[in-house]
Formats: sequence, structure tokens, C-alpha cells
Amino acid sequence: MLNYFKGLAFEGKNMMANPTTRRQHLSRRELVQLGGIGALGLALPELLHAGAPVARSVSRSVKSCIFIVQYGGCSHIDSFDLKPDAPAEVRGPFRPIATRTPGMRIGEHLPRLAQMSDRYCLVRSMTHGDPGHDGGMHVCMTGHSKPVVNTPYFGSVAAKVSPSTRNVPSYVWLQNLAGDVQPRYLTGGFLGPAYSPLRVGTDLDNPSVAGFRVKAFDPPADVPADRLRARKRLLDDVEATDGGKVAADLRPYRQRAVDLLTGPDVRTAFDLEREPAAVRDRYGRHPLGQNLLMARRLIEAGTRLVSVTAWAGNPPAEKFTNVQTWDMHGPGAAKFIGSIFGDGSYGLGWALPRVDEAVSALLTDLEVRGLLEDTLVVMVGEFGRSPRISNLGRDHWPACYTAMLAGAGIRGGSVYGSSDKTGGYVRDNPLRPEDFGATLFHALGVPAETRLGADGFTLPVSAGSPRMELFG
Repeated sequence: MLNYFKGLAFEGKNMMANPTTRRQHLSRRELVQLGGIGALGLALPELLHAGAPVARSVSRSVKSCIFIVQYGGCSHIDSFDLKPDAPAEVRGPFRPIATRTPGMRIGEHLPRLAQMSDRYCLVRSMTHGDPGHDGGMHVCMTGHSKPVVNTPYFGSVAAKVSPSTRNVPSYVWLQNLAGDVQPRYLTGGFLGPAYSPLRVGTDLDNPSVAGFRVKAFDPPADVPADRLRARKRLLDDVEATDGGKVAADLRPYRQRAVDLLTGPDVRTAFDLEREPAAVRDRYGRHPLGQNLLMARRLIEAGTRLVSVTAWAGNPPAEKFTNVQTWDMHGPGAAKFIGSIFGDGSYGLGWALPRVDEAVSALLTDLEVRGLLEDTLVVMVGEFGRSPRISNLGRDHWPACYTAMLAGAGIRGGSVYGSSDKTGGYVRDNPLRPEDFGATLFHALGVPAETRLGADGFTLPVSAGSPRMELFG
């Protein structure tokens, strides 16, 4: 098909001057093919359909979200819910420090976040029952305790019910997940591929690397921008011969495809070279820092939800293995750090300072730019870590863990729920996946009565109830 269109594009000027001549040689099948997006040499249907109008009920104040995924499961006991009075085999070597909020203490490796605790809420009572990376991630990112295989992630739902109104993707995922989870995050679940994310960055190919460039919007090498426009004009003319009935429903998507590939908006949003060096330094010249800076630029450009894998990168002398920073246990991790509390890529001594640097910069930037009020920031993993130190670290622990929420009406300087004296189980106000999801959608201005489902109306957007105590 592309070869066919190379010929069409080559004839370009003559065809446009006398399109009737060419129409006489087009079969009905070719007309239908011409109406498809593939005729332009594009591979971006998910970006196009995600902006389609749908039957929905969304509040006037449209919100966006940056969802920081601590893939692997961050130890809450060593970061945001320390237990200094517990036995040594529980509390670990790190000590709590005071924050700006009276009575709230967090880990010593998070001094910047401690000084801006008035911007965020800590939910110390997250809980579910799936201890696996794959299942736990599916629970965490769908808001369902027992999701089915094709339950869509939050970003896909957001793209469906509140798509971007600008010429940018509605849903973007920055940095890949590694092989311990199935690639469900790259799909739209039962909503279909139209609502899957645009994934940018894989392993070492990420914006912290010099010369990184987003290639997703590059047209095929043999189809320059002027030829794309010529094809678009040809398609418009051909469709006119059929009374406008051929692939009419694809016209807005096709136009948006051309705009995405030939216009500057998306490329500008992804171009970190436009940021001052001092700003890039403030976020940190590591994958998490640069991905969060890119996320901020995408939110400014109009993207609805950006998921960011919280990979902290590698220490300078350490060889890359995968992006699963927070899976800090077992002989695999010990090979690189010797301990969960070390300074290697699987050590809290390396990972937490980079979270502190990058997330504090993000919250500050969003606030200074007037974006925090309309941008929900979430940071959480698929589960927490076990109270007792064993197996060369802390094991998977979904029974109780911590999430950080900020912006979009979240009440800063607050703590919701609590864990028991060892951090092993929820003591009060458990926040289960369904209610966590409902709270997220409430923050995004999506009413609970909004309908979803593969058929567009069977299921509610969330099966839980938002925790209104988190807002104020």
C-alpha cells in the first residue's frame, strides 16, 4: 500500500490538477483503502481516536494527572511511614526527620519533601491482597481489587472520558516497565487500542541520555511532510467523488494525524532542550528527574494523564539491568547493593534522594506555574514492603503501604489513615483500590455517575467511593 502511495505522491501535481483522470482508475476497494489512516503512512490511531467526542459527564474544571509509578514496590517503612520505636529487624537504619507539618515525620533521605509537606497528603493505609508484581500493578493502576485481564488503566479511562482538546496525545507513559509485568500498560484494555498510551522511553533510551529524541511523530522516512499534505489533499478529493461517504468517520482523525506529524505542538512538548539547563539540573539529570520534567511539559501542552515509571537510573559505575528500581530484596538485588539500605541502583540510599530531588522540583514547578491546582500528582507502587527485614531486603507487602497525593484540591499537610506499630497492617481508614480509584477520578473532575464499559455504558467509571476527607 505504501508503494502504491509513493506512486500517487510522485504524480502529486498532475493528480491534483486533474483528479478526475485518476479517479477513473480507482476501484471501490481502493477508495475504501484511501479513506483509511494507513493511506497517509501513519501509525498513530491511538492518538487520534483518544480525542474523539464520547458520551460522558465531566465537570467544567478539567484536571490532569501525573502518576508516578514506584514500580517494584517502595518500602513505606523506610520512606514515608517510619517506625523508629519498632525492633531493629523492623525499623531499619534510617531515621525520621521533622516536616513542615507538625506531627508528620518522613525518612531522612527526603529533606526537600519534608520542607514542602504542606503541598501533599500521605495516605498511610493503602491496602489490597495481591503480592505479585504483575497482579499488584494491575490492581494499582486500575482501581480494582480483582481486575479482569482487560480492565483498563486509569490513563485509558481518562483518555476516554476526558480527552485532550489540544493537538497532543491524551495519555502518555514515560519509561517502560520491565518483564516482571505483562505489557497491559501499553493497551487500552476493553476500551480498545484507541485509548492506549503513547509510550516514550525504553530502558537506557530515555530523556536523561544526551541526544535523546522522541521519534514517535516522525513520518516514514520516505514520506516527508509536503508529501503527507499532498496525500491528504488527494484523499479529500477522492472522497468527494463518493458523496463524502467513504471513511467519513475517519476524517477528523486523519486531519489530526497530519497535524501531529507536520505541526510543532507535540514536538515542542517533548523537547527538553527548550528548558534552561538550571531547570533540568534542579529535577536531576537522571531518568526520573528528566521524565518528570517532560511530564510537566506535557501537562502544560494539554495531555490529560502522564504515567511515569519511577526509575532512578544507575550509579555512574554500575551496569544497567532493568528499570525495576524498587524491588529491593533477594539475591538479584543483593548482587548490586548488598543491602536494601545501600547506595546501588537497588538501594534506598540511591533511589530515595533522587525521588526527593525530582518530585520536590515537580511540585514546586507546578505551583509556580499555576498548574498544581488543576494537576493531581500521585506517587505509589504496586505494594509496600514487609515489616521484617529478610531475604536480603524487604519482601512484597500489599497489606499496608503509603501513597503520596498532591494538587487538584488534595488537602496538603495532612495524613490519611495509619498503620500498626510495625507498619504491617492498616490500623484505621483503609483505602482499598476501588476507593482509591474513585478518589483519583473525583480529583480529575470525573463524576462517579460517568459510565464506561466496553459498550460505553454498562459499567461506572469507578466501583468505589471517593474519600472526601482527602480534599479541602
